[in-house]
Amino acid sequence: MYSVVGCSACNNLWIVEGRPETTQCSRCGKRRKFRKLKKFVETDDEDYAREVRASMIANRQGHGDAFAELDSFAEMDSQIEDAGMDDEEYLDRSGIDTDDVATAGEPSRRSASKGKKQVVLDALSNLDEPDEREIVTYARERGVSAEYVRRALEKLSRRGEISESQGRYRRL
Repeated sequence: MYSVVGCSACNNLWIVEGRPETTQCSRCGKRRKFRKLKKFVETDDEDYAREVRASMIANRQGHGDAFAELDSFAEMDSQIEDAGMDDEEYLDRSGIDTDDVATAGEPSRRSASKGKKQVVLDALSNLDEPDEREIVTYARERGVSAEYVRRALEKLSRRGEISESQGRYRRL
């Protein structure tokens, strides 16, 4: 059940689903008992409730005639897919080669394109019982700072994702 209700303090209209004990005005924030609110319409159809609310707002603003010429919400929802152009057509009309765009979007095969955290985790997986210095060296070769590696090792250890014993690290 959907109800179009109004606020007596600020004249806002909103839609309430179901029959809650209380409801709050989305504009002024005043909370009221649902049963005491004026209900302009009660319906099982959410689209119909949306249309009634929109119609009431349009009439208040003096645009009732223009609103009456519009299609229903359900009809406009079905038409939206056909409106405008898709991304590929937009790029083509802008003179951009869509194949180049697709290629640019593919992830690089270099390790540097991986996230910093993943580089640290890779070091732990690829190195045999590495110490901090070895992990820092591995990560630095892939563009990750030593400072980041030290913070990441500390966080990963606190979270229980890795363990440290006698200066050596391993994934759990």
